Formats: sequence, structure tokens, C-alpha cells
Amino acid sequence: MQHDTLARLIEQWKADPHSTYNSWFLWEERLKNFRSIRRGIAQVVQEIEAGSFGNAYRGSSLETVVGSIAEQRQIFKGADHAFLWKPKLRIPDIYENAANQRAFGHLLHSCDCCDTTEAIDGAIRRIDAMGIKGLGPAVANLLYFIHPTLMAPFNTAIVKGFNAVTGGNVKLGRWDHYLSMREGLVRINERHRAQLSNDLGAIAGLMFDIGSGRYVAPPPAHDDAAMQAWAADLQRVRDEAAAAERRLRQECENDATHTEIQGWLRDLGLALGHDIWIASNDRSRAYGAGRLADGCLPALPDAIAGGLDSVRLIDVLWVSRDGDRVAAAFEVEHSTSIYSGIVRMLDLALGTEIASRSPLFLVAPDNRQREVQQQLRRPAFSRVAELGIRYLPYSELRQHREAIARFGSGIKPLMEISKSL
Repeated sequence: MQHDTLARLIEQWKADPHSTYNSWFLWEERLKNFRSIRRGIAQVVQEIEAGSFGNAYRGSSLETVVGSIAEQRQIFKGADHAFLWKPKLRIPDIYENAANQRAFGHLLHSCDCCDTTEAIDGAIRRIDAMGIKGLGPAVANLLYFIHPTLMAPFNTAIVKGFNAVTGGNVKLGRWDHYLSMREGLVRINERHRAQLSNDLGAIAGLMFDIGSGRYVAPPPAHDDAAMQAWAADLQRVRDEAAAAERRLRQECENDATHTEIQGWLRDLGLALGHDIWIASNDRSRAYGAGRLADGCLPALPDAIAGGLDSVRLIDVLWVSRDGDRVAAAFEVEHSTSIYSGIVRMLDLALGTEIASRSPLFLVAPDNRQREVQQQLRRPAFSRVAELGIRYLPYSELRQHREAIARFGSGIKPLMEISKSL
């Protein structure tokens, strides 16, 4: 009976536009963030191995990567709390204890280098045996972005949801309980594989929505009264989702969308005589009477991509007609994490000689300038200053783009309406 009711709940959950399935799991920014987060984890490992990580969380490369995870607030809000230094308790004890810090780095490195559940579990059990104070299963949120099909996210709501669905008694803070929960999630996922995904983020998102109270777990056994109450809860969530969707549409009516800004940059670049590359995951988006990639390059030259998939995900590139240089690169940061966009810019500028001196622009709403500046102050982006990334506010682009298209030439007009960071 519960198998049937859980299948019914999954279908309801997937149809809910505000469930974590639609707001987070299918969110394109989540997919784009995987590489940047994994790269950040590799930097943490490299600094620990080199002895340059330091003894503080604030300002560290770990703060940068954990912060970028916590920015996915649909499910990871507060994910950074477990890594914050608690001076009175001396936890998590990976900042002042060099041996523990190296063990933490070895765990991340081991999981990055292996590709089996057995190898990951072995690495987890080795660090668990060390009994490092304050270093528990919250680390699984890092490991998830390394191996999303082998590791599941972990937080209080996910644990509560899992216990409600299975009748389990998983407790926070214990690696053996996390591993047990992950096995249970894998079994549930296998039973409902046709509705879910190989990526364990989907089943974890379902447990999160149950544990946070958005949905009620299906009754464990046949009980007419319980089933009626549960069906009423499903209807309540459906009604609330419909109302929220109406509010969201109303709030977004006057917003400039990410696609619209990309379209402005596309049309302006074409008017100025450049070839245009649109991010590979955005090319088929509807824009105007056609698609966003209409009139643009069908493929990005290898000399520009440099073998890096992240460069192909940069929102807009202006390329010279002879293909020998990148005239300008643009990352549009409408409402999402600025971190990943900066990482893609760095990959372009530092990974390819052909783009090493290209003008780089972060295009964002006028009220995000301070947020952009705060991100660029992170130690992980110490090389950004020498690259001269500039901030281009929406209002300036909206106001001047038509005049620049008619009378401008080169990049100078954009330099005039953008701001140095």
C-alpha cells in the first residue's frame, strides 16, 4: 500500500512547480554549479596538501565553495553552519589541528579520485574512526557534488523526511546513520526509478519537502481515516502551489529575464559586426519570433573553448569574424549565484591564450553591484583583479544599447557604461 501511495506522492511532488524537484533539481543553475563546486573542492585539497590552507574558515577556499552550495537555498540553506568555526567548542577541529585538516583533505581527494560506493564508504569510515570533533555527515553535501549518483545530500529536513517515510530513527551527526540512510534512499530510489533519477538529489529533495512539512508522508499501512487526511493534505499543497504560481507570475511581469538580457547582448554584438556564441544550454530558448541562438555560431571554435566545457556555458561571447580572438565575454547574473559565473570567466581568461586579454563583463541588476564586489573579494578570486572584470548594470544596457548598435564601434562604448570592480 505504501509503495502505491508513495508513487502517488511522487507524481504530485513532480507536478508541483514549487517543489524542490522543479525549483532546485531541474534548475539549470544547479547543473551549471557542479563543475565550479568540484573545482572549488579541488582547490581546498590542493591548499591543504601544500600547507597553505591556513587555520581559519573565514576567507578560506572552503568558505567559498561551501558558500556556493548554501546559495542553493531551495535545499541547502544553512549548509555552511556546520563548517563555521565555533571557538568555545573548538569545532569543527580542522582549522587548528593540522593532522585533522590533512585527513579532511585526504577524504575529499579520495572521494574525488574513486568512483565506487565501496571506495567512498572506506574513505568515510577511515575519517570517522579518527573521531574529529564537529566533522560529521554535513561533509556529505560536498561529496554529493563530486558523486551525485553515489552520495545523497544531508540535512535535518532530509533526515526527518526519511524517518517519516520509513519509520527509521536516523540521527544527525553520525556517519554510520548517514550511510544507513543513504542505503535506504537508494532502495527507495530503485523501487521508483521510473519516476525519479540516478541522481540522488531527486529522492533527497522529496525527503526534504516531507521533512520540512510541505508534504505529509504516506500512511504506513491501510487506514481509511489516515488516507483521507493524507489526500486532503495533498490537495492543500496543490492549492497552495497554484496560488504561489499566480503570485510569482505577477511579480515577474516587469522583470528583465536572463534570456532577454542575453538577447540584447546577442543583437548588440551582431550589430557591431561580431560573431556570437550563446551558452550551449541556452541555445534553444525561445526569444522573439525564434530561438536565442538564431544567427549565432553553431559551434564554439576549439581555440576559444580550450577543451573546457565551462567556457561553452558562458552566457554570451562576442567573437571576431575571423575567429582569432574573443572580443568580449558576458555572464548574466539575474538572480542566481555570481560565484559560478566568475569561475567560467576565469576558465576562459586563464585557460585559453586566445582570450587571455578579452574584456569580461558581469551583467546584473543595478542592485547587485555590492554583492558582485563582495564575491570578487574572496581569496579564491585573487586573480580577478588583474583580469579587469567589469560590472554592467541592466539599466545602462537597456538605456544605451540601441544607440551603441547604431553609432558605436568596438568595445569602447561598453567600457563607458560599465564600472570597474
